[in-house]
Amino acid sequence: MKLKLFMAAMAAVFLLGTMVPTQAQGQARSLDELLRLVEQGRARDSEEARQREREFEAQRGEQERLLREARATQQREERRSETLEGRFGENEQEISRLNAALNESLGELRELFGVVQLIAGDAASQFDNSLTAIQYPDRRDFLLGLAERMGQTARIASVEEIERLWFELQREATELGKVARMPMEVVSSDGNRETRDVVRVGAFNLISDGKYLSYEPATRSVSELVRQPDQRRFINSTSRLVNASDGFTAFGLDPTRGQILGLLIEQPTLRERVQQGAEIGYLIIALGILGLLLAIERLITLGLISSKVSRQLKSAEPSDDNPLGRVLKVYHNNKKVDTETLELKLGEAIIKETPRLQRFLLFLKIISVVAPLMGLLGTVTGMIQTFQAITLFGTGDPTLMAGGISQALVTTVLGLVVAIPIVLLHTVVSGRSKRIIHVLNEQSAGIVAEHSEREHSKGAAA
Repeated sequence: MKLKLFMAAMAAVFLLGTMVPTQAQGQARSLDELLRLVEQGRARDSEEARQREREFEAQRGEQERLLREARATQQREERRSETLEGRFGENEQEISRLNAALNESLGELRELFGVVQLIAGDAASQFDNSLTAIQYPDRRDFLLGLAERMGQTARIASVEEIERLWFELQREATELGKVARMPMEVVSSDGNRETRDVVRVGAFNLISDGKYLSYEPATRSVSELVRQPDQRRFINSTSRLVNASDGFTAFGLDPTRGQILGLLIEQPTLRERVQQGAEIGYLIIALGILGLLLAIERLITLGLISSKVSRQLKSAEPSDDNPLGRVLKVYHNNKKVDTETLELKLGEAIIKETPRLQRFLLFLKIISVVAPLMGLLGTVTGMIQTFQAITLFGTGDPTLMAGGISQALVTTVLGLVVAIPIVLLHTVVSGRSKRIIHVLNEQSAGIVAEHSEREHSKGAAA
């Protein structure tokens, strides 16, 4: 029983701890003392509550006065609100009446002001993208401000504003036919900023130091084109125009204000075309170069041999520096043999000379056949890449398929470009080789016939 009372007392200590001052809690040494301290706290709280009640009773009159003043202020403001609402309605009616009178007095002028607003807005957007904005940057703010002010209710354009609008339109038309030179900060292709003399050709092109420039309206900056046109005639025309002082100068003008020039710049160069063929394209080119070198070597060698054979035909003494001379030397060494043996010896000599005359011809023929086959291989691999791109990304973006299609087309072209001249060169080289072999066979047959006649003559005489 005592244990339960002790536990209840401890719970009372935790529950009433917030009601007892910290200092008093520290002084309690027993349950009786704790009970006394709690009783003192309740008495002190009751005294504070009674003190607050006495203060409130003392200020009741002041609170009632403030309440009366607040109610009077509310009534006064409500009457003022009603007065202002009536006045607002009257003002609305007056504004409507004045607007009607204004519309009636303006008449056709309102349509004129609408046209002025439309022209000012259109001119602001067009002039902002024009190259003349480099020289006259302040006109944009005027045109946009005029269009915005004209869009407001009951706004009438002044005579000065209409004259300024006409002046800006006329100045733009005049500048379109001028070639103007001005100093300007230009961003070079390597990212450096430098001040140059820039030539503006109407509103079409900007050039400096023989290079085409581009204008960015958003940042109002001028920079070199990262890539200039490959055709020298365009670059030369810009240099002539920059250095010209008067008179007529031919110039590559882009009337589309950069669109044609952009397309011209985007055209790949020969090196870029070759790079589109990838590894197969490089192999085809390597085969073509090898075949060309072999064909040139054969043309030169067979040309020299043909000239030596021609000289041998005019000489009675055989020489070892040409095939015909070596064949004739075989005859001179075997004059006393019978006709069949001589014919076999001459045939052997011609067969021995034939490989030298037909060297690399088979390889040239193989190149002419393999090159288009490799181009077909590149076509197939390129189309495989294209279909893989379609499978992964769909057909929404054509640039994703451009790489495979470019490889397919470029390798086909490279294969044909290599095969066609190699076939022609093989035909020429083979023809020269056959002509020399024909001369050897012809001379050999003549020698055999002559030797046979001599033998028959000897036999008849005997």
